[in-house]
Amino acid sequence: MTFFEDVWSRNFLNMFATPLSISEYVGGLVLSSTATSLVGLAVMLVLSTAFFGLSFFAYGLILVPFLLVLFLFGIAFGIVGSALVLRFGPASEWFVWPIPAILSPFAGVFYPLSTLPWWMRLISRILPPSYVFEGMRAIVSGGTASGTALLWGLGLAVLYVLLASWFFTRMYRHAVRTGLIARYSAETVN
Repeated sequence: MTFFEDVWSRNFLNMFATPLSISEYVGGLVLSSTATSLVGLAVMLVLSTAFFGLSFFAYGLILVPFLLVLFLFGIAFGIVGSALVLRFGPASEWFVWPIPAILSPFAGVFYPLSTLPWWMRLISRILPPSYVFEGMRAIVSGGTASGTALLWGLGLAVLYVLLASWFFTRMYRHAVRTGLIARYSAETVN
């Protein structure tokens, strides 16, 4: 969202008129987005406990590694979404918004992965949230989560953050080299 706000306000190009490096810019996006998400998570936890009696604190610190994997995957997804908009222009943001809804069935957000057809299960194996939701489902039902599966999810999430950062850097360099970056300060985009 922070990247989109820079694009919407036509401030993106101004950011790079400063001595700010691309890694500093992406790092700032990640830090501000993480802070915003943590505040939102805290509010949701308080509201779910106050209004619905659903206390996630009953599960203890076991939730922290699951949240870490989700945050890392969200960071990777946000960086890729920003890179796509950087490459294809502000009008391409319509392409980024539906991707989480498309991925959610493969991650097993609402139902176990065992209910998916075999081809969807293959795709779910490369998505870190699928390991999180399966592990959380096991804990909530009174069982234990697989530490190996959680480590796979964490490893995939870290890999995706690194790949997403590389992808953003490539898209940024392409936008600078071809002059596409100038579209972010134009009043109208063709």
